[in-house]
Amino acid sequence: MNETATTRARAEIDLAALRANVRALRARASGAELMAVVKSDAYGHGAVRCAEAALEAGATWLGTATPQEALALRAAGLGGRVMCWLWTPGGPWREAIEAGIDVSVSGMWALGEVAAAATEAGVPARVQLKADTGLGRNGCQPADWPELVSAARAAEDEGLLRVTGLWSHFACADEPGHPSITPQLNVFRDMVAYAEKEGVRPEVRHMANSPATLTLPESHFDLVRTGIAMYGISPSPELGTPADFGLRPVMTLAASVALVKQVPPGHGISYGHHYTTSAETTLALVPVGYADGVPRHASGRGPVLVAGRRRTVAGRVAMDQFVVDLEGDTSAPGAEAVLFGPGDRGEPSAEDWAVAADTIAYEIVTRIGGRVPRVYVDEGGTPHAGDGRG
Repeated sequence: MNETATTRARAEIDLAALRANVRALRARASGAELMAVVKSDAYGHGAVRCAEAALEAGATWLGTATPQEALALRAAGLGGRVMCWLWTPGGPWREAIEAGIDVSVSGMWALGEVAAAATEAGVPARVQLKADTGLGRNGCQPADWPELVSAARAAEDEGLLRVTGLWSHFACADEPGHPSITPQLNVFRDMVAYAEKEGVRPEVRHMANSPATLTLPESHFDLVRTGIAMYGISPSPELGTPADFGLRPVMTLAASVALVKQVPPGHGISYGHHYTTSAETTLALVPVGYADGVPRHASGRGPVLVAGRRRTVAGRVAMDQFVVDLEGDTSAPGAEAVLFGPGDRGEPSAEDWAVAADTIAYEIVTRIGGRVPRVYVDEGGTPHAGDGRG
């Protein structure tokens, strides 16, 4: 990162790494198509730029949670197959239908709203029926599946919609050998078989998320949905490191040191004085905090690379800043402090921060806030500034 002297903080997004990750995941997908999941601003990496890179690397679908996310991709000029799955009553069904977005339906209320919107639009909706095979969140329960399938088939016959997909989601694919995995697969196969017996002819059947893509080839069906793995983060340390799967972390988060000063022994650091210097030492002020997404739960534990060595956050993470004790080493304002990255220079990883904050690496990258600009790097290493959100 070469602009930290003039930038408070930045998240560098390595699009070459993202493309390589997509290619590595496609190689593991047993011939299935790949959906690049770019929900939540591509897990904090910037939805539009990451979607473009994923498509360039061979992804054939894009996936979002909310319809607003999907419509934003279309507004940015992205074509091809786009799916969104988190709907509430009164959502922008007509806009999604007119934009050719695949919409997920888990219950009769949603099917009714889709049919009404398709009637208004005069365009058949592209609908994917979601089965709850055991996750217990969204999706249609097996007992209610016949009613939903029957109603969807009737709407198909009326020309209101086309059932383009049948899908589900694992509860514990990130826990190797978990006893729920095989029963969920069996339930999904049964629900797909029922729908197809009733005349549903889906373009895609899909269930595999990132961990299932990496470890459960029997779950790949026609399409795999890769989210966190596409960004070079292992979906579970138990499954392996990113390198074990041929993946490289895409985001590097760094800041410019704002102040370096000498303090005496017994000097309290940050709110509450949970850290006190044991000897005369040098402190470095890093100008990012929980308003930028640095987890306060990592106070006193979060790792950061400063002045050539890994350090630990000294005391509490504040809203806009935290302190590290350089233990007598020297640094200067404008020097780089790397919170996490791929590890090439010995910097911590997002997983290291997840351990420090007692969370998962998904949350670490996704929570990096909008006042941290995203800077995109292509294969030639050329940086391109984003708009602060990506």
